[in-house]
Amino acid sequence: MRSRFPRPAALTGALALIGVLLLTGCATGDDAVVRGQGNVIVAPGGQTVIHYPVDERKPIGPVSGERLDGDGTVDLNSYKGQVVVVNVWASWCPPCRKEATELEAVYQQTKDRGVAFVGINFRDNRSAASDFATDRGLTYPSIYDYGGRNLKALGVPVGAVPTTVILDRQLRPAVVYLKAIGEKELREQVLQVVAEGDSPQ
Repeated sequence: MRSRFPRPAALTGALALIGVLLLTGCATGDDAVVRGQGNVIVAPGGQTVIHYPVDERKPIGPVSGERLDGDGTVDLNSYKGQVVVVNVWASWCPPCRKEATELEAVYQQTKDRGVAFVGINFRDNRSAASDFATDRGLTYPSIYDYGGRNLKALGVPVGAVPTTVILDRQLRPAVVYLKAIGEKELREQVLQVVAEGDSPQ
């Protein structure tokens, strides 16, 4: 009679695979493969920075949810007309710790230019995530999205943490970073999208 329980080797392999998928890579370098919720997404050409030409951009789907701080909800559709930086993050992700303060700096430098920032907190303990945001002085809102319901709606290869998406004024992805992003590079790219003005649909 065959045992209903998996063999130790099979169990070890399954647990290792689950661990990889749950950790979602926490990209720190030039990873060509982005691991997401049960899927493996290969970035186009192995890129970790993807630029979308204006005439090839498509609007995102509905992205909304309860704020991490519990103070109402965030709906990206309400930001139409602004350039929006969306950052997918988690308190357990080491690159997110340095990146968070740099994102906040760019937000402060560009918010008067019609730029908004919104975080999507993914696969995280809510209390730990709230402490993370408070400790780093983040003043822009984050959606608490443990299961990643909103990631598919962004319409880009999101799955690794951190991921940053710059949306143009029509809420279309203009630039995607499948890695941690620094202050200087992010500011330059945000201002380039700001300079586009109201591009044609």
